[in-house]
Amino acid sequence: MSAEFVDTNILVYAHDGGAGAKHEASVSLLGRLFEERTGALSVQVLSEFYAAATRNLGMTSAEAEAVLRDLAGWTLHRPGHADLLRAAELQRRFQISWWDALIVNSAQELDSAVLWSEDFTDGQKFGSLRVRNPFRG
Repeated sequence: MSAEFVDTNILVYAHDGGAGAKHEASVSLLGRLFEERTGALSVQVLSEFYAAATRNLGMTSAEAEAVLRDLAGWTLHRPGHADLLRAAELQRRFQISWWDALIVNSAQELDSAVLWSEDFTDGQKFGSLRVRNPFRG
């Protein structure tokens, strides 16, 4: 099975019990990806999650660190210098933010078929990578 890349917002909603339907959808998605062993993310996603969890969700450093540990079995992209150059090209080509370009590059580098995020247009394509919003019908 092909990898499925998860953006930061999905991880945040999964750990935000007050997020209602978005929480439930995120937990379900992450559960499936854990079970199928197809989850993928990047150092950027983990860093953004840790910052949001400790700043916005009220998690302690130890609690956020435990989530990072739980994700240790997922496929992880560690961007290097060449990735920054590819992200700059993606930013120009698709007119997306720098941070989104880094996410798209990481998903592409891991040969992900799907990028799960609410920050892009559902169905948007970047080459063979398709964006899916888990909160849309």
